[in-house]
Amino acid sequence: MNSTHAAPSDRPHFKHWPRRLPHSIPLPETSLWHNLEGSALRYPNKDAIVFLGTHLTYAQLQDKVLRIAAYLHRLGVQAGDRVVLSMQNCPQLIMTHFAILRLGAVVVPVNPMNKAEELKHYITDPDTRVAVTTADLAADMAAASNALEPALRLAHIVTTHISDAFDLNVTGVDAPPAAWLPWLSARHAAPTLAARAGCTASLVHTWPQIMALADADAAAFTAALPAHAAKPLDLAILPYTSGTTGLPKGCEHTHRSIMHNAISSGLWTNASAAIVGLVVVPMFHITGMVSVMHSSILQGATLVLMPRWDRDFAGRMISKHRVTHWTNIPTMVMDLLASPNFADYDLTSLLNIGGGGAAMPAAVAQRLLDAYGLVYVEGYGLTETAAPSHTNPPDRAKQQCLGIPFMSTDSRVWNPETNQECPVGEQGEIIMHGPEIFSGYWKRPDATAEAFIDFEGKRFFRSGDIGRMDEEGYFFMTDRLKRMINASGFKVWPAEVEALMFKHEAIAEACVIGARDAYRGETVKAFVVLRGTHKGKISEADITAWCKDNMAAYKVPKIVEFIDTLPKSGSGKTMWRALQDAEMAKV
Repeated sequence: MNSTHAAPSDRPHFKHWPRRLPHSIPLPETSLWHNLEGSALRYPNKDAIVFLGTHLTYAQLQDKVLRIAAYLHRLGVQAGDRVVLSMQNCPQLIMTHFAILRLGAVVVPVNPMNKAEELKHYITDPDTRVAVTTADLAADMAAASNALEPALRLAHIVTTHISDAFDLNVTGVDAPPAAWLPWLSARHAAPTLAARAGCTASLVHTWPQIMALADADAAAFTAALPAHAAKPLDLAILPYTSGTTGLPKGCEHTHRSIMHNAISSGLWTNASAAIVGLVVVPMFHITGMVSVMHSSILQGATLVLMPRWDRDFAGRMISKHRVTHWTNIPTMVMDLLASPNFADYDLTSLLNIGGGGAAMPAAVAQRLLDAYGLVYVEGYGLTETAAPSHTNPPDRAKQQCLGIPFMSTDSRVWNPETNQECPVGEQGEIIMHGPEIFSGYWKRPDATAEAFIDFEGKRFFRSGDIGRMDEEGYFFMTDRLKRMINASGFKVWPAEVEALMFKHEAIAEACVIGARDAYRGETVKAFVVLRGTHKGKISEADITAWCKDNMAAYKVPKIVEFIDTLPKSGSGKTMWRALQDAEMAKV
């Protein structure tokens, strides 16, 4: 491994570094596909996935992955091609993710809450021709494609029902909550999906269709696969992140950048093939994808999947399957502890619990420590850093703290005006250098150039977050340079929401800010200036309802306030910070 990734040995956090761990690690010359292939070779009969009562071994998982890869190859997917993957947590997500990697192609993970208007960008920007999604989301995907110019449209949409992966008649502890049943049991035929989206039936391919073709002659079906030739520095994952300019940007992650955090996450949490992880953080998000899915597959661990959050189902899964590791967001823990059935659950198997996205309230962390001896380990990272760039040592965690720079990572608090590192305790921008940092923004050399600086002879990524470092080398966030709202761990970028809202015929101007929320931490608020032709004819509730139809649920403004004018600077720019500060000053 390139030694320039290691932090200087005199950094203060090394005094408190876990003695069981190296400061940096060498990286293998293999691809992410080899991690699944190796685990299937070592643990063929061990459970890889547990999903609503259905168990899938590593050998079975690999077999299905190869079948899907062979089908995608028949559809024309080749090495380097980008393939959209949009699903809630389910076995099919893992299968398809690794099938794309097996072909040497690139996974474009997309939040399944996105609507057709949002999905257009994920088709056109990565130049994708194939998308894989669940049947309940396929109509939006097809509608997005159909609204584009013919040359930009998808050539194929592969669909699956969540119920393709488990027995709908499952009973007992593993049975899904009643509230999930209408969603899980709904069946959509390919022609129906195509008709709803206004496209030809040949565009849509179904999961049973894929498996039936493979069953006819599995050996011949998969024998047509090309040899796997992906190298560590080849592009592997293209997750999207938004920012101040509206449209999301693709973050180029290689097999090596993802590999580093997959290996390091396992080392950090004492992971092995013996662990059982509860997977409730979404695997389309960088944390669930890397620190949970990739790390667990590498270890040969067992993944207990939840497609959605339900506190009592989570309690039952931890109890029955003796879950040892649980990555989450703090609101999930608070919700589980508040369940009237909490006394019925056995959490004594848990060895490691933690997460990020929002600070864990000190009182809740103390309750976990007092009742179970569990230290809630908080961490910090961005899509650009393949999840953790900082995390707390489980052996010496601090509450409401980002932690210390991760393995092989050099991080500083930097003053952009002086180009100097800030003294201990002084605020500045958090910057990072390490093997987990992305290569750059897809098709955006301008944004890439702005995101990096040269400092002390190394290329550091500018996080856009303001923080400080204490005398022991632990980092704390204090503010943000970028406009961003953190709602229960989901990042909402105001410029993106505003761009979508401007499509409403009644809206002349809009400014989106964060507002306090007792449960989510922050929620989305929109100040709206109506066009004169619509004043008195449309309500705040009408705007909210429209937003629900046109954007992902977590982006929808929970509060809409009509105002006559937005505050403007002398140059005519909307003074969003004035509105934000006034909102946060409210008691």
